[in-house]
Amino acid sequence: MKTVRYTPDTLPPLTEDRKKALKRLSALPDDQIDTSDIPVLADESLAGMEQGHFYRPVKRQITARLDADVLAWLKSQGKGYQTRMNAILRREMIAALKSASR
Repeated sequence: MKTVRYTPDTLPPLTEDRKKALKRLSALPDDQIDTSDIPVLADESLAGMEQGHFYRPVKRQITARLDADVLAWLKSQGKGYQTRMNAILRREMIAALKSASR
């Protein structure tokens, strides 16, 4: 099965009927929207959740100055030193965010 991906430029055009239906839906107040088919997530369910395995943050290219020995150590670990550097920084970021929220 082939995955189909759409962008705003490749979406099929909306028909007039579909536009009218969407306009009616957007005008509904929240309390009139039927959410009975959505399961309720209790705090216990949410407590064990973690970010999805398919989460891919947006990457930005930067120029950074590192100590030569730090860069040599990262590169000595093999291919993918930039990915390792990002993982180390992410681990530190998460630890700092956790300690700040306590």
